[in-house]
Amino acid sequence: MGKTIRLTMAQAVAHFLKKQMTIIDGQKQPIFGGVWAIFGHGNVAGIGEALYQVREELPTFRAHNEQGMAHAAVAFAKASFRQRFMACTTSIGPGALNMVTAAGVAHVNRIPVLFLPGDVFANRAPDPVLQQIEDFGDGTVSANDAFRCVSRYFDRITRPEQIMTALKRAMQVLTDPLDCGPVTLSLCQDVQAEAFDYPESFFEEHVWAQRRPQPDSDELANAIALIRRSEKPVILAGGGVLYSQATKELAAFAEAHDIPVVVTQAGKSAIDETHPLALGSVGVTGTSAANAIAEDTDLVIAVGTRCQDFTTGSWALFK
Repeated sequence: MGKTIRLTMAQAVAHFLKKQMTIIDGQKQPIFGGVWAIFGHGNVAGIGEALYQVREELPTFRAHNEQGMAHAAVAFAKASFRQRFMACTTSIGPGALNMVTAAGVAHVNRIPVLFLPGDVFANRAPDPVLQQIEDFGDGTVSANDAFRCVSRYFDRITRPEQIMTALKRAMQVLTDPLDCGPVTLSLCQDVQAEAFDYPESFFEEHVWAQRRPQPDSDELANAIALIRRSEKPVILAGGGVLYSQATKELAAFAEAHDIPVVVTQAGKSAIDETHPLALGSVGVTGTSAANAIAEDTDLVIAVGTRCQDFTTGSWALFK
């Protein structure tokens, strides 16, 4: 059996997060930019104390509004092209629920954020506790269940050893290039302080590679054939162009084939707006030039976008 280290569950979370790394421009960096926090009932004595112990390697930033700090975490991940991200921790009940809107934004836009809200007592000895949602038909429900529908991965930690599988699954989701998004690990407040003999290997440094899945060769050949046959193509560029840092490649492709480019809301700046082939945003809030081209095109080359409602004008465009 390998060596172990005795830590509380909250300490294990903090020590694990500080050891997660990534490579950006050839330089190794912590993948977590830090932790946004508002401490209170359900997270101050557990995760709060643990974060204080690792503050040099994993900085904690105190906020004044939970929704605001969660939106800041979304912005950080977007500005970092999803290569780095942040965690957010709050008290139970209203403190946690204030982050749900930001979690929804991250979910819709596939933005990685790790939510660590405090939760009720797993042992249920104090029941109900302050700010607990009481559901007399289901004893397993807490306010944090509101995160289930806006999380790519959700887990409620009711035993200290569960964090080992939960954190690994969380990192797999947060770093997935296609289906990343918010992760919620709901930390029961009594379990945060429970000690466990964790294997030392769990806290070894891990470098997460930036994976770039290759396109299917048959689909690529079919796209090439469609482009060659098209007489009035248009490129629809979304946020995926930015996250892939492929703006130069997009411009080069458009110039090589003289194809106009329209962008989604998330795709703004995917091409320089002063570029002669750039027509601006398309869809409900689009420019007249972009929407006119969209209505008249015979082929839409969608790059880094899922063609959502605002982009397609509720499918009134791109007919």
